[in-house]
Amino acid sequence: MEITWLGHSAFEIISDKGLKILIDPFISNNPTCNIPVEEIETDVILISHGHADHFGDAMEIANRTGGKLVGNHEISLFLSKQGLEAIGMNIGGSIQIEDIKITMLSALHSADIDFMEEVVSGGTAASFLITLEDGTKIFHAGDTGLFGDMEKIIGDIYKPDIAMIPMGDKFTMGPFEAAIATKWISPKMVIPMHYNTFPVIEQNPAIFANFVMQMDPKIQTIVLNPGETFNPTTSEEGL
Repeated sequence: MEITWLGHSAFEIISDKGLKILIDPFISNNPTCNIPVEEIETDVILISHGHADHFGDAMEIANRTGGKLVGNHEISLFLSKQGLEAIGMNIGGSIQIEDIKITMLSALHSADIDFMEEVVSGGTAASFLITLEDGTKIFHAGDTGLFGDMEKIIGDIYKPDIAMIPMGDKFTMGPFEAAIATKWISPKMVIPMHYNTFPVIEQNPAIFANFVMQMDPKIQTIVLNPGETFNPTTSEEGL
C-alpha cells in the first residue's frame, strides 16, 4: 500500500491489489502540487465536500480516466447534471468498490458548491473511512473543526489505523485542536494536511507533531512533503 500527499488535502492511495483511490483532487490550481492533472490516473475519486479546494479537478479526471466519482447525495446530483455518473451516499453509509469498503462519516464544516457562477447546495461536509483489502483502515477527515464524535464514534467504533487530519487553522482546526482530534481518534499513524497551501493557512507541522507526542506518544506523526509517497508497511514502526 502506498499513500502520496499531493498537497493541501489531496491524496492518492494505491492498495495492495493496485486500486488507485484519489481523495479531494485539488490539483491544477493547487500551488503545492507539482504533478500535472493530465498525469493523474485513478479508479476512484472521493469528494469530501463541494468547496473548490477539495472538489478540484474531479470532473476532468473522471472524464479522462473513467474513475468512479463518490460523494454525498447532493454532490452526486450536481455531477449527474454535468453529465457524469456518480455514486451518492450519506453519513454512516458504506459502499463496496472491488475489495475496498468506503464509509462516509461526519465532518464539521460548511459544504456548498462554491466554484460555479451561482453557489449551489453541496449537502453536508463529510469524512471518509477506507478499509483496504487487508483490513487496514485509513481515515481522511476532510475539512473539519473539532467535535466529540471523533472520539466516541470514529475512534471508539471505527478505529482507524492511519488518519489524515487538517491543521491549517482559520478554515479548519489548528495544530493544537488537530492534535486533540488525533488523540481522540487514536490511530497508529497520523498525517497532517490542509496547511501551507496559501499564506492564510501557514503552519509548522513540527508543532503539531510535538502536541501529538505530548498527548499520546504511541501515535506516530508522518510529515510528508507534497508529492512524497509513504508506505506504512515499510516504515520504521510499521502498522
